[in-house]
Amino acid sequence: MQSFRRRALVALAALSALSGATLAQAQTVTLRLHQFLPQQAAIPAKAIIPWAKKVEAESGGRIKVQLFHAMQMGGTPQQLFDQAKDGVADITWTVLGYTPGRFNKSEVFELPFMCSGGPENCSRAFHEYVEKNAADEFKTVKLLAAHTHGPGLFHTKQPVTGLESLRGMKVRGGSRIINNMLVKLGATPVGMPVPAVTDALTKGVIDGTTIPWEVTPSVKIAELVKNHTTFAGKEGLYTQTFAFSMNRAAYDNLPADLKKVIDNNSGVETAALFGRAMEEGDKIGRDIAVKAGNKITELELAEVQRWKRTAGTVESDWVTEMKGKGIDGARLASEARALIAKHAK
Repeated sequence: MQSFRRRALVALAALSALSGATLAQAQTVTLRLHQFLPQQAAIPAKAIIPWAKKVEAESGGRIKVQLFHAMQMGGTPQQLFDQAKDGVADITWTVLGYTPGRFNKSEVFELPFMCSGGPENCSRAFHEYVEKNAADEFKTVKLLAAHTHGPGLFHTKQPVTGLESLRGMKVRGGSRIINNMLVKLGATPVGMPVPAVTDALTKGVIDGTTIPWEVTPSVKIAELVKNHTTFAGKEGLYTQTFAFSMNRAAYDNLPADLKKVIDNNSGVETAALFGRAMEEGDKIGRDIAVKAGNKITELELAEVQRWKRTAGTVESDWVTEMKGKGIDGARLASEARALIAKHAK
């Protein structure tokens, strides 16, 4: 009789374990993803939405990604990183420069004329750089990808044909590093997130803006200004950096097989996905400006060298500031350039 009871208990325990495993396998999770651009913009259309569909498919439908575009969940673009950290949203995408002084080591990729090789390669380099040198800046979240946009340029009401023509212009900058660069170049920087640019140009708050081609269609740049200034050479004027982040508890609470789905859709290749979306968006944005009959001026190499010399003190300022914080900025700049060269090959 005791032997029968023992076998029955063992069988019951095995059945319970099997039921628990089956329940875990059947668990479905909804992840709320929040970002600041309209759905049709390049990153949502070409990176975030495809990423969400891929995650849903690879999870067998057990992960559902609920998309909230253009700050539909409330708050401001500057608050998005903390929304992921604090669990207001499960996943967010935002510009790191919107929270100045917070991502010190990551800022190196924003320095003037730093990135080359296109946004896909630069995004690969940036994600690898973060993993090696700045992981502590993202320890409060599960970092899915860190990436950059394509070459930054000027979009202005009056043409920028050389260094002198920029002087006195009120120009939107997207981060403190870019604003410092604008000061060195003689412009008056006006800081604001991308969604505010349309209204600021319309009302004359700014005379122009620094953004890549990719985002110009979503904020109607080609309609609001008629001049665009690019730079000869392999480096863009500047780049901005972005984080695609997940709430740490939302990730930790996933069963192991669903964590693997997220892991398989994180890292350097996911950063490259976002970089490719930026590259495709750059081509679309430029084509729109061309079709609108706008003037696109490419500064020649000799003029670009003048800009590099003038803007070069931004890097020395940054290195000095980092030294005061116990960070070896010169080493980080060297490391960044080595990784950019590695991925540009």
